[in-house]
Amino acid sequence: MGPKRTAWYKQLYRRLRQELRWLTPGLGIKRWVFVIILGTTLLGVGIGMGLLDIYRTAPDTWWLPITSALYLNFLSRALRVIVFGTIGIGLVLVGIWGLNRSLLKPFVKPGSKSIVQAVSDFRRKERGPRIVAIGGGTGLSSLLRGLKDYTSNLTAIVTVADDGGSSGELRRSIGILPPGDIRNCLTALSDDEALMSQIFQYRFAAGAGLNGHTLGNLFITALADITGSFEEAVAESGRVLAVKGRVLPATLHDIRLAADVQVGEAEVEVQVHGESQIPKAAGKVRRVWMEPDNPAAFPPSVQALLSADLIVVGPGSLYTSIIPNLLVPDIAAAFKASRALKLYIVNVATQNGETDHYTCADHVHTVEKYLGGPVFDVVVCNKVNENSRSDSVEWVPVDEDIDQKYATYVANLVDEVSPWRHDSKKLGQAVMDLYYERTGPLVGRDEG
Repeated sequence: MGPKRTAWYKQLYRRLRQELRWLTPGLGIKRWVFVIILGTTLLGVGIGMGLLDIYRTAPDTWWLPITSALYLNFLSRALRVIVFGTIGIGLVLVGIWGLNRSLLKPFVKPGSKSIVQAVSDFRRKERGPRIVAIGGGTGLSSLLRGLKDYTSNLTAIVTVADDGGSSGELRRSIGILPPGDIRNCLTALSDDEALMSQIFQYRFAAGAGLNGHTLGNLFITALADITGSFEEAVAESGRVLAVKGRVLPATLHDIRLAADVQVGEAEVEVQVHGESQIPKAAGKVRRVWMEPDNPAAFPPSVQALLSADLIVVGPGSLYTSIIPNLLVPDIAAAFKASRALKLYIVNVATQNGETDHYTCADHVHTVEKYLGGPVFDVVVCNKVNENSRSDSVEWVPVDEDIDQKYATYVANLVDEVSPWRHDSKKLGQAVMDLYYERTGPLVGRDEG
């Protein structure tokens, strides 16, 4: 056998294996193939009975030998059933394959993965666990990027306390809830993130007459004006971006974040108003609260928490992204009442003005103080990689006794390009392994 013929056989084998993946369990394909074959069989039986009646009652004419040959009368009946059945099933499958390719061709992007792979991924993610992520900022976006490869049943609950930058300007001038963190999460969950992140995150120059706004913030603001509601604008933005999951605000109320901060060597305690002003105080945060107090939660956010299989808190700015969500009483109550597995992901690095010199245990204790006691099943900490050390980054150290108080998972989850952040792929893999208990016992640490 020549090399060309061998290559042709290998190509045919690979093509056949690829097409047989349509019969993989769980795709929802075989049931409809069975229905089509059954219908075709019954139709064939009806036609066959009619032809058989003509064949038996027709006079002896010239065409009877020809039809006898076509019916393969020279073979046994069992063999004829096999031959005709095999040809019929083959033609039905070829017809289904051709029809599917013709119908789906307009929706397949050039260079994208095969149709069967796309269907397989869609079904796998559709059956994925219901995961709720609580937080805000770039930390939550990194987590969502890692998790969207495993499930499409993702819900991000995002704080609306932001009052800085483009979001703060829109909030003050138009009265809309801050769209910045929601925009980041929508972009992270987008099906075409490479392009959409560039478009939605595009920031106009300050001298362009748009005051340094991002295009995504303006887009959500425009949709809020068109639809008449902020939550509808977020939902429509998700449809435009083809997001894999949902992004929900913790509350629809116009809330402000305030804090008591100890500043200076004399440790004078001052009140700071505004989420963007808390890190600028450059002190030790003692307490944060909402103004006005006790805002009502967004009902779909509460429902998502109560029906979740897994709830992940963090990563993100502790006092300005994570805790503001938990200051909404109904969100905190639903979180504690949920029977889902609860993970807390500790930040890789401390944040100036918020968590200077904080350890992993400090982060966990702070969150649990606002929730009224221990609530987390597993605490995920980053193991500092010696090769990633940087003089400009203060790492969050792992307390020596933290695994005596909590079920902990410690691993190298750092992004090698931006070592002060989590790597999305590593973090998503770690969370899913913990959920499916692939890491072994939940108590202990991964030293690898």
